[in-house]
Amino acid sequence: MNDKLTVSVLGTGIMGAAMARNLARAGHTVRAWNRSRAKAEPLAADGIAVAGSPAEAVEGADVVLTMLYDGPAALDVMRQAASALRPGTAWVQSTTAGIEGVADLAAFAREQDLVFYDAPVLGTRQPAEAGQLLVLAAGPVDGRQKVTPVLDAVGARTVWTGEDGAEGSATRLKLVANSWVIATTNAMGEVLALSKALDVDPQNFFDAIAGGPLDMGYLRAKSALILDERLSPPQFAVSTAAKDARLIVEAGERGGVRLDVAVASAERLERAAAQGHGDEDMAAAYFASFDEGHFQS
Repeated sequence: MNDKLTVSVLGTGIMGAAMARNLARAGHTVRAWNRSRAKAEPLAADGIAVAGSPAEAVEGADVVLTMLYDGPAALDVMRQAASALRPGTAWVQSTTAGIEGVADLAAFAREQDLVFYDAPVLGTRQPAEAGQLLVLAAGPVDGRQKVTPVLDAVGARTVWTGEDGAEGSATRLKLVANSWVIATTNAMGEVLALSKALDVDPQNFFDAIAGGPLDMGYLRAKSALILDERLSPPQFAVSTAAKDARLIVEAGERGGVRLDVAVASAERLERAAAQGHGDEDMAAAYFASFDEGHFQS
């Protein structure tokens, strides 16, 4: 079977643009669309056709990949593309949509006779650009041979969580994983803020935990973004992390569990965004520890 496909990428932000480039490097024919066309235009230099509308982007596509802000945004864009979607087209849905969101997307896929794959990813800008994302995927076994080349191009590994994308098992695992990432990032910010308040050199903290069970590469990497003032361009933006934190809180409520840390994380991220850090790396939640006008790294 020829595994070179025509793939439409809808949404070319931090993650979507990197995924589109890796698909093109793998030899696939790639068409891309973004709500702000200026963000998609640079992809033309990589041999990617930039479309003027979602319908134009998906015309004749073997696989449609969506990487948009949230579930409602993905549903809106796919509705715009509906007139050009062929029955039987595979849809790899990588937006972090939340439990309700992914159910709505799966319902749309059934209406349009699309083969639906719930396929969120773990990773940020650098692994996305390197094609080293971890793909969490659920969907029918029979159609996986078509989407596997797409998943292989954007990720280092695919973890299959089920055979029915509509059940949202991949999205549920993504929310669990993101709850850890967001909590850890916020804890890191508070460690640096407390160090500042107590006049403790953060390096003394890193030296104290070095090589032990409390040490984490992620802690050091995110801390460095604050300490070295490298918050832009973001690996994963504050505003997007705040959205994901709210989806985690909602998922907990649906499951009847109280997620106090997730609630506090969402509030910190939203406060940092309100202070003007929304487009910076999520590590900038650090600034939420300080009153406006009184925060410096």
